[in-house]
Amino acid sequence: MRIISKKTLKDFYEQSKYQDCKNALESWHKEVLKLNWSNPNEIKKMYRNASIIGDTKIVFNIAGNKYRLIVTINYYAKIVFIKFIGTHKQYDKISIEEL
Repeated sequence: MRIISKKTLKDFYEQSKYQDCKNALESWHKEVLKLNWSNPNEIKKMYRNASIIGDTKIVFNIAGNKYRLIVTINYYAKIVFIKFIGTHKQYDKISIEEL
């Protein structure tokens, strides 16, 4: 899969208060680059704690569920678009449908 954009992840974990998620986000990124998802069921098999929102939006729990990563996926083009990364408190303040 292609991931758009790693810079979003890097900008987040380079902030001093979020450095504890760097390894988890880097591991997620490296793993997803090697994958070739065709549908949400394939994601759920690999990431049982991921939440599937519709056909294209996925919420991943990061760093022991301390952070939330929201992506949308174009399965045909094999592209993962990073839409949001933040704490649970930040996640609770957004409207996931609008991302």
